[in-house]
Amino acid sequence: MQRTLIIDALAATEAQASITICGWIRTRRDAKEFSFVELNDGSCLGNMQCIVDAGTTAHAQLDQAATGAAISVTGELVASPGKGQMWEIRAQSVTVFGLADPETFPLQKKRHSDEFLRTIAHLRSRTNKYGAAFRIRSEAGQAVHQFFQSRRFSWVHTPVLTGADCEGAGEMFRVTSLEPGDKDVAADFFGRQCNLTVSGQLEAEALAMGLGRVYTFGPTFRAENSNTPRHAAEFWMIEPEMAFCDLAGDMDVAEAMVKYIIRTVMERCPDELNFFNQFVDKTLLERLRNVVDNDFARITYTEAVELLKK
Repeated sequence: MQRTLIIDALAATEAQASITICGWIRTRRDAKEFSFVELNDGSCLGNMQCIVDAGTTAHAQLDQAATGAAISVTGELVASPGKGQMWEIRAQSVTVFGLADPETFPLQKKRHSDEFLRTIAHLRSRTNKYGAAFRIRSEAGQAVHQFFQSRRFSWVHTPVLTGADCEGAGEMFRVTSLEPGDKDVAADFFGRQCNLTVSGQLEAEALAMGLGRVYTFGPTFRAENSNTPRHAAEFWMIEPEMAFCDLAGDMDVAEAMVKYIIRTVMERCPDELNFFNQFVDKTLLERLRNVVDNDFARITYTEAVELLKK
C-alpha cells in the first residue's frame, strides 16, 4: 500500500488529486450531509480531518467505524476552510481494518490521568501526551548517537548479563537458570552468579584503552527498593569513556552533549514541546532555552558545600 504519513500530508505545499492516509480515528462527528473524521497515525501531534459525504460509497464503507477504529482513507487533499488547519481530505474511498467498540473503548476526547493510562499501557501511545513523549524520546536518542559520532566516539555494546558488580552496591537483579530452591551456583548457566548490569563502565574503560573514545547507550538495572519518582529499576544510561582526557575535558563534553540534545529536540519536536509547555509545565521552554543559551557554572565540591550550608 502506497500511503502518505499525516505529518507529510499536513506539510504539503499544494493540493493533491489523490492521497491515501492510514490511522486511528480520534473523533467522528456525523451531520446530515457528511461525517467529519479526525485521523491520527502517530507520526505527529496533529490530526488530519477527513470529510466523508453522506450517500457515497466512502460513507457506506466507513459504516459504524468510531473512535479507536483503524482505517485508511483515499481522497483529494484540498485547502481547509476551517481555522487551525491548512488541509483536509475529501474522501473517495474508505477501508476499515479494525473496529473498536464505542461502548468499551477506553480512550475518549478528554484528558485522561496518568494513573488511568497506566492501566491501558498498550493504548497510551495514542494519546497526545504519551505520543509526544515517545517522539521526543526517539529524537533525543538519535541526538545522543549523532553527537558522539560527530566527535569520533565509537558506540560499544557492553554486556547486559554480567558477573561483575561495577559499583559495589550489591543491589542487583540476579539472573539464573536454576530451579527455585537450588543454590548450587556451580551448576548455574554460567557456573557463577550472574546479574543484570548496573553499568557498562568497566567494559567501556577497557575498550577506551584501545579505541580512544567510546560510549555506551543502553539498558541498565538497579534493584534498590526505593519507590520514589526519581528511582527506576530499569533505565537507559549514557556512559562515555575517553583516553587522554582530564576533568575539564570531561565537563566540556557533558555540557556540549546536553545542549546538543536539547537543541535537536527543540528543532525537531516544536509541536510536542509546545504541547508540554502549555499543558504540563508552563516553564518548560523557558528552562530549556536557559540551558542552551548559557554556560554551565563550574565550582569545586568545597564551594558547593559552602553554598549548601548557606
